[in-house]
Amino acid sequence: MGMKGIFAACAAAGMALAAASCATSPAPARVPVQPGWIAPAEAIQRAAEAAPSGVPGIFAMHVQATGTQDGYAYLNSELDYRDQRNLTVAISPNAAKAMEAKLGVSPLDYYKGKDILVHGSAYRTKISITMGHRYTGKYYYQTHVRVADPAQVEVRR
Repeated sequence: MGMKGIFAACAAAGMALAAASCATSPAPARVPVQPGWIAPAEAIQRAAEAAPSGVPGIFAMHVQATGTQDGYAYLNSELDYRDQRNLTVAISPNAAKAMEAKLGVSPLDYYKGKDILVHGSAYRTKISITMGHRYTGKYYYQTHVRVADPAQVEVRR
């Protein structure tokens, strides 16, 4: 094989290696779950089985991502809130304001990267997909634990 062939083979191998490394993502942090606590995967399964009712419990998760919409603060167990493995803690506007007053910072900033326990009920929540403020008729489900009282959320130590 000539020099051009060697360079071509090395370049192809390098591109394949780069593509393979891009296709994988780091495993999300997992919170060790104590007896009586419910992990995100179990919360999602139980909420789907109980729908439209909720599943009460103490939910243990690592907050990987956060976001806001319409005054609500969202804490997510996965980097992508649309991931079917994601458990979302949906904090009401009033609870978010009370948390910020107590914590001195936004609950989004305070809880991101932390392991938390959330006391409440997990509900399977239908999310309608819109395009240009119009409903497309398509939807997917998320699992939300609704928080109306700041005392529902605590940091695991």
